[in-house]
Amino acid sequence: MTSNSPILTVEDLRVGFPTPRGTVEAVRGISFAIGRNKVGIVGESGSGKSMTGRAILKLLPGGATSSVKSMKLGDTDLAGLSESEMLGVRGKRISMILQDPKYSLNPVMRVGHQIAEAFRVHHRASKAEAEERALEMLAAVRIRDPRRVFSLYPHEVSGGMGQRIMIAMMLIPEPELIIADEPTSALDVTVRLQVLAILDELVTTRGIGLMFISHDLNLVSTFCDEVLIMYAGRIVERCPAAELHQAKHPYTRGLLASLPRLEDGHKRLRVLERDPSWRDEPIPAEA
Repeated sequence: MTSNSPILTVEDLRVGFPTPRGTVEAVRGISFAIGRNKVGIVGESGSGKSMTGRAILKLLPGGATSSVKSMKLGDTDLAGLSESEMLGVRGKRISMILQDPKYSLNPVMRVGHQIAEAFRVHHRASKAEAEERALEMLAAVRIRDPRRVFSLYPHEVSGGMGQRIMIAMMLIPEPELIIADEPTSALDVTVRLQVLAILDELVTTRGIGLMFISHDLNLVSTFCDEVLIMYAGRIVERCPAAELHQAKHPYTRGLLASLPRLEDGHKRLRVLERDPSWRDEPIPAEA
C-alpha cells in the first residue's frame, strides 16, 4: 500500500434491524474512503454515524444485519473475515475511542496495566517492555507524571485525563485507523481542545487515518480534513472541512443555521425542517 492509497474503502454498506413491520435500515448503501487524513462524519442522532463505525469493526448489536459490496483495510478484505480473524484486526489495525472513559476502562485494574495489556495482546513483549511502552504512551499524550498515573485506578483520574489514557491505550498497538465516536463530548471546552490537539498531533506524526464521529459541526470544520454529512442512514453531502460552512445541501444548511451564536443574543434558534425527498435522492459521488 502506497502513502497515497486509502487506508479504508467502503462500498455500499447497509445495516438493518428486524422489526414486526419488516427490516428498518439504519445505514443505507453508503460508500466512502479514508486515507491518512481526518474524516469527520456528522449528522443528527439516529443518522447512522455510530452504526457505520461499529459495522466496520463488526461490533453491531444483537439482531442487527449488515451487508457490504466491498470493505477493505489496505489489501485486507474485512467483509470476508471470520469473527476469529477480526480479533486480529480490532485494536491492532483499527482502534476505537468511545465517548466516556468511565464506561471503557476496567474499574478494578490500574490504568497503566490496562495500557500495557493492550500492547501485549498484539505484540510479543515481556511485561517489563510493555510497561515501559505504556509509560512512553502516557508521556506522548502529555500526562505530566506518567509513573504516578500508571498506578492509578480509573476513578482516581479526571475525565480529561481518562480520555488521554483511552487515546494512549488505542494508539499503543500502532493501528492504521482510529474510529473516534464523540471522543470529547463529555469534556469541558478547555480540556476538549487539549485532547483534540493531542489526537491531531499523534494522528499526523504517525500517519494514521481518523474517522471522527461528532454532532459538533463547528468542531469538525476546524479539526477534520473532510466531512461526510449523514441523514437517515445515507450520505447526503461531502465536502472539504474548511468549506463546510458553504455547504449546499438544505439539510446541512439547516444544521448550520440551528447552531447557537453569541452575536445573535437571545434570538430564537431555527428549527430544522426536513424534506421527505432527502431520504431517497441520489447519493453524491466521491470527489
